[in-house]
Amino acid sequence: MDIPRHWRLKSQRYSLIGEVCPNCDAKLFPPRDVCPECGAPAKTPFAFSGRGEVFSYSTVFQAPASHEEQAPYTVALVRLEEGPLITAQLTDVDRKDVKIGMPVEMTTRVLQSNGERGMIVYGYKFRPVGLN
Repeated sequence: MDIPRHWRLKSQRYSLIGEVCPNCDAKLFPPRDVCPECGAPAKTPFAFSGRGEVFSYSTVFQAPASHEEQAPYTVALVRLEEGPLITAQLTDVDRKDVKIGMPVEMTTRVLQSNGERGMIVYGYKFRPVGLN
């Protein structure tokens, strides 16, 4: 695992920090050097609320090697309240209960681990709103 890469991504993974374009006010996640809407530089940090709704979803039964202990799991396209569409794993919900339009909120969970003595990588997942 690449520790420096995970360190650089910690604000995105733990806090949903993206950017806002000072020219057109587009909210960007993940952060980009250039706004895809207007082409202007986009360097102003923006903290997303972490709330949104399921736009689409799919269940992964044959997971990649780094996630095979989690299979089956559900991955969703989540439309954040502020506009961006992001991909994230759903948690704290049975895959049979997932619905398009279901309100969700960001939560921090383990994304992967590297063996008994390896690094544990945390990041954002989404869960249905109102669950404890």
